[in-house]
Amino acid sequence: MIRVVLPYHLRTLAGVEGEVVLEVEGGVTQRAVIDALEARYPSLRGTIRDRDTRQRRPFLRFHACEQDLSHESPNALLPDEVAAGKEPYQIVGAMAGG
Repeated sequence: MIRVVLPYHLRTLAGVEGEVVLEVEGGVTQRAVIDALEARYPSLRGTIRDRDTRQRRPFLRFHACEQDLSHESPNALLPDEVAAGKEPYQIVGAMAGG
């Protein structure tokens, strides 16, 4: 089981509170986690990554185990702690401005 923490606006859109727990088949990669998230919550399609290019949205960041994974390959395996459900995979809304 993979634990996913979503920012408030995505939790609201998906109609969930707190962490989301997902089953991911095969290797636990960012792509696999987001695929499972979008399959379970279709309202999130196109909000985390672009529908056509599948690239992450500019103001979203991906974190796990105190590491910024936003620029890692979507096919790279996530840390073992995330795959084991010990640590959450976090999708974080970035802030801009000055």
